[in-house]
Amino acid sequence: METLCETHADIKTLITNLELPVTDWDEKWIDLYLDISVKLLDICIAFSSELARLNQGHLLLQCVLHNLESDASKQFVRARSSLDSWRQHISSKNTRIQNCRSILDDLVRSLNLPKVKNSAKGKVLMRAMYGVKVQTVFVCSVFAAAFSGSSKNLSDLDVPDTILWAQAYSNLQTNVNMEIREIFSSGKFTVLKELDAVDLIAKKLYPLIQDGVQAVEVEAFKNSVSDLKKGAEKLSQGLDLLANGVDGFFKVVLSGRDALLCSLRISGPVADPTLGTNVGERIVR
Repeated sequence: METLCETHADIKTLITNLELPVTDWDEKWIDLYLDISVKLLDICIAFSSELARLNQGHLLLQCVLHNLESDASKQFVRARSSLDSWRQHISSKNTRIQNCRSILDDLVRSLNLPKVKNSAKGKVLMRAMYGVKVQTVFVCSVFAAAFSGSSKNLSDLDVPDTILWAQAYSNLQTNVNMEIREIFSSGKFTVLKELDAVDLIAKKLYPLIQDGVQAVEVEAFKNSVSDLKKGAEKLSQGLDLLANGVDGFFKVVLSGRDALLCSLRISGPVADPTLGTNVGERIVR
């Protein structure tokens, strides 16, 4: 996600350095760029909602740990209830993530952008934009697959051999997608290693608190509780870092969109299909 942020920041810098007047851009390209940016913002919102949902599960784990601090049988019942709620929570589906497939399909269809009016600078920009689009679709499809628990969200893009980095990209895409598909085909519900680790610990702990901890199980119980505490903390930290990364990407995409809209304000109005009015006119107002 950090690499994706860096790439989008770089393309914004490239556009500035090329000093390519917006008036030289094909209007269809501008409309498509604005539409694509909205789709990327929608994907960021979907990812953020899933990260927030997983973080809600962390609160249930904290309830489990809190109840297990006591030896009272009533607390064990509550711990089991919270553990059941957590397992149901993480296995539920997020409709926003399920909708990412259609957004990704739209992004794939838009890979071949309309051309900028014939110019050397325009060709440089188009080559760079194509690379950014491929990277963005790839990374977002991997995230969508990871969050949805389904390899159906993976994208297998065919990059023309004329592109210098085509083979390197193809190797990366094949290896990553293959690993994700193998994980799901093995029966696991997630490719998030920290989440999978907590799930395994929870499954090991559940029978220990089913009918109360027996004397012979005390050591195993203490170790499982300790492992759950460490695993939950590691998962929470990872989710927070990723949430910050997604938020950073959202801001980069939004700033790039705003920069183009500012240029349009100076150069003249152009229709923004996502807003249903003239961008230039809307900004002036």
